[in-house]
Amino acid sequence: MEDREPGAEAPDAGAYRGLRSPDSGAGNPPANRENRAPGPRSGNGNARADAPQQPGKGKKRRKRKRGRKVFARDGVKPDAAGKASPGAPSAPVAAQNPAVAAAPMVDRRPNAPDRHFNAELPVFAALDLGTNNCRLLVAVPGRPGQFRVVDAFSRIVRLGEGLTASGRLSDAAMDRAVEALKICADKLRSRKVRRARLIATEACRSAANGVEFLERVEVEAGLKLEIIDRQTEARLAVSGCGSLVERDTDGVVLFDIGGGSSEIALIDLSKQRSPRLANHIVSWTSLPVGVVSLAERFGGRHVTPEIFDAMVADVTGMLSAFEGRDRINHLMEGSRFHLLGTSGTVTTLAGVHLGLERYDRRRVDGLWMDNASVDRMIEKLLGWDFQARVANACIGADRADLVLAGCAILEAIRRVWPSERLRVADRGLREGILSELMAEDGVWRRNWRNGPRQ
Repeated sequence: MEDREPGAEAPDAGAYRGLRSPDSGAGNPPANRENRAPGPRSGNGNARADAPQQPGKGKKRRKRKRGRKVFARDGVKPDAAGKASPGAPSAPVAAQNPAVAAAPMVDRRPNAPDRHFNAELPVFAALDLGTNNCRLLVAVPGRPGQFRVVDAFSRIVRLGEGLTASGRLSDAAMDRAVEALKICADKLRSRKVRRARLIATEACRSAANGVEFLERVEVEAGLKLEIIDRQTEARLAVSGCGSLVERDTDGVVLFDIGGGSSEIALIDLSKQRSPRLANHIVSWTSLPVGVVSLAERFGGRHVTPEIFDAMVADVTGMLSAFEGRDRINHLMEGSRFHLLGTSGTVTTLAGVHLGLERYDRRRVDGLWMDNASVDRMIEKLLGWDFQARVANACIGADRADLVLAGCAILEAIRRVWPSERLRVADRGLREGILSELMAEDGVWRRNWRNGPRQ
């Protein structure tokens, strides 16, 4: 089951520039295309009829394209004269990252190099194994606070399937996750990654065999994942969405509705604002409920209005036990306060709201929705049966039994923190990891093209 993955061909308005797959050649001529000229040409570029042909030469001459670069491949690197010479292949990513076990380099890129990828820039990677999804981002730094994605992967694995009832990860769920992680491992080893962070969240946190499963991942996929706590998960979600909070904002409730848990952070920006949004968290909580666990308890295929109300009441009860929920109540009046949602639930609602025939991250990420629009979309989805949800391009079979559980969590959040507007974020933990890795490494304090700044 493949998850939709942000595939923007143009830069977005947020913290990173959209995905450009290394094997995409949109707008670029083939790398091996030569410029051919039929002979001397006049000033207007047309062939001169009176131009004599040189003896022993064909009518067409191959002209060398000026400035052509020689790219290293298959362990061959150019020498000082620009000619290829044998050389040792670059060290595997494990040499820089203990999280990735040593293994032979696997370069899955085509022979034509990615013209949008600058090999001089350091490469960073973030992997998030959640209750529902396995996602990877590989990126290089851009302008201060920004980065450009050079590779990505996302797949719905439903690692937490059946976890609520049994307390353990099932064999089938673990098999699906391991297969997805093997693909991620190949992608990581195909590049010289400077730093990487590979995390696992609620499913591995709460499962009795979560640690045992990660040991299996290390053996079979060669990846060493860390189980992060809920506070770290909330902070990373905030770090990944910082650029979507505008300068005139006083308060934000940022929430990440996951598969097995939902993180909520209350952010006070009414005083002096620092570059890192996470520095302004005044209270946070992690609810032990997500779209998978809630749907398994109440049912996700056939959801009546009564079942939906029961789900909302269940989540509202959890929120009522959150002691810090009123820390930004004084900021909630007016337009300088809003909700910011980063999850499949809100991106799905946004896609349905826009009437997209195919999910488009460029149109969804950063979208504003007012209260009336959110109400209409929840009511619309609640009025559809399971097959109608499956048929919608922004939901599909993989989310049809989960989306209403997500809407119930969203509705409970809206009732506790009523706001005129909701901003949609198609970003989260991975982007937060990349931002923190690059900031810690100091990439935005250097000029990577010309070496460290003096």
